[in-house]
Amino acid sequence: MLLTRADLEDRERFLNARDTIHALVENDIIPIVNENDAVATSEIKVGDNDNLSALVGILCGADTLLLLTDQKGLFTADPRKDPNAELIKEVKTIDDTLRKIAGGSGTTLGTGGMATKLQAADIARRAGIEVVIAAGSAPNVVCDSVSDEPHGTRFLPCEEALENRKRWILAGPAASGDIVIDSGAANAVVGKGSSLLAKGVTIVHGSFARGEVARVVDTNGHLIAKGISSYSSEDLTKILGKHSKDILNILGYDYGSEVIHRDDLVVIQE
Repeated sequence: MLLTRADLEDRERFLNARDTIHALVENDIIPIVNENDAVATSEIKVGDNDNLSALVGILCGADTLLLLTDQKGLFTADPRKDPNAELIKEVKTIDDTLRKIAGGSGTTLGTGGMATKLQAADIARRAGIEVVIAAGSAPNVVCDSVSDEPHGTRFLPCEEALENRKRWILAGPAASGDIVIDSGAANAVVGKGSSLLAKGVTIVHGSFARGEVARVVDTNGHLIAKGISSYSSEDLTKILGKHSKDILNILGYDYGSEVIHRDDLVVIQE
């Protein structure tokens, strides 16, 4: 199967690709998936097989994602440079410290390094998929990786896996712009699971239409969430910082009190 991001962005194509994978597996056929480089442009290109594998894992509802590399797993430092580097056997939370470690310990093989594997692991585990990074040259690596104690690094899935619609938001559409929000809105979205209201929006970057996916970032530019915006970027610049009850008077119409409803919002920050 040859896929591009466009196959995942469109909900109907996403479901068709999912059904194709399920039909193959039900008939004892193992699908081999790659990116369709012949037709992929930069706008619809995933770019590396690690992230593509995470998206395919979400697409087919996988239980486990196995990422093979030339390292035994994720280490506390680059094992090729630091003899004291230790293998991290289990990861429950992916934070900036772990991302910094992965950024400095990339493999020299393929288009992706350890950093892209960590990105892929973060995407997959939010969809309830367990991830194992292990050495591809290790004997019986596939069987070992699905055992109770794999020899690589195991990333535990998030306790509350995303429902199917949110999995599609996470896996499919590339964000068309950024919605910058203040600290109060960030605390409400991350800590309370609230919808995003116009009152908490401070600025809008990029151009997106109503119904397209936008990134939600804090004032320092850190990614907080992704979601389907109920308002276009043009409309949002007119109502940012305003109370929900004022939207109708400002625009002459409204699509609800939320800029992004909690059902259409996937929190990225932990």
